Amino acid sequence: MPYAIKTEIPDPQAKTFDFPRQKTMYGGKAIAVGDVIYLFASENEGGLGLVARGVVTAAEVMPRTPGIERLTPRMSITVERTGLAKRRLGRAELKPFADWNDGRPETELNFKFYRQATNKIVGLSPEAAAFLAGFF
Repeated sequence: MPYAIKTEIPDPQAKTFDFPRQKTMYGGKAIAVGDVIYLFASENEGGLGLVARGVVTAAEVMPRTPGIERLTPRMSITVERTGLAKRRLGRAELKPFADWNDGRPETELNFKFYRQATNKIVGLSPEAAAFLAGFF
């Protein structure tokens, strides 16, 4: 399964990225070494949206904090960059796609990343992954 992450990315040009203790939602907790991942620089931290594509080179499940019932699963991952986005795709471009039942890949991305604006790792449908591949 392909994945995407939206988080702070200070240097999109870096060859490798370390993302410690990231929240996972929508199937994101199944991410593993060798998986393709699309990197979105969070607009909440001054990023521009989709910046790169990579391959997961390390993935570690973070232990749950005792005493907290509703804790979102977290993962630490390392990613090796395999490509840089050639055109922009961020909140502004995805905002018009808000009919949650239309089946479009743009709507899936808007729903998973911007309906609840927290940073996270998410699983992607094959259609959303194919859509994102067109940006490289």
